[in-house]
Amino acid sequence: MSISSLCKTAAAITLVCASSLAGAVSLADLSSKDASSGVKAALEKGASAAVSKLGVENGFLNNEKVKIGLPGVLEKAMPILRMTGQGKKLDELQVSMNHAAESAVALAKPLLLDAVKSMSVTDAKNILSGGETSVTDFFRQKTATPLTAKFLPVVKKITDRNGLSPQYNALMGKASSSGLVSKEESTVESYVTQRALDGLYTIIAEEEKAIRADPIGTGSAILGKVFGAMK
Repeated sequence: MSISSLCKTAAAITLVCASSLAGAVSLADLSSKDASSGVKAALEKGASAAVSKLGVENGFLNNEKVKIGLPGVLEKAMPILRMTGQGKKLDELQVSMNHAAESAVALAKPLLLDAVKSMSVTDAKNILSGGETSVTDFFRQKTATPLTAKFLPVVKKITDRNGLSPQYNALMGKASSSGLVSKEESTVESYVTQRALDGLYTIIAEEEKAIRADPIGTGSAILGKVFGAMK
């Protein structure tokens, strides 16, 4: 290769490197507007994906990460209960619990998006400077209480159709007052509601980790810019 060609090649490489450096954005370079827009986009993407995956038929039953098993007390007593002919009812109860969770989660999107709208610039900065699940933590902090209130009646309506549910509630209500079981397991509906919330936040966390791992791959310019600056 001639000296002239070498010089041209070196110049081209220099221009490419300079262009790459000029396009690189650090966290410090982000404006408050971009930071807020990026975090809101991540929140909306995580919320929409989680609801679309779980708030559908068999969304919980077909996902081993969030599938709801029987409360611990019933699980331990399963062999005896099956011997007494309650096995079918137990299986039906587990299915109804998972269907109740999917029905409840299907109603979650408006509250999740309301949380996104209420996000402040300070919230955005805290999320960006937080850990790998800070988006999920924000949702849990802002929505756990209102979602619990929204989920409970939906879950109860569905789980009460199973004959074992009222029996379980009557028995566990007494055990809970004596401190023998946790408040969460004192009723089927409270147990399922908590598991539904846990499942929802689990999937949101998965979406968040995927965004952080490959922000460019999301196809969103603002996600690529903001979360790309975190790398």
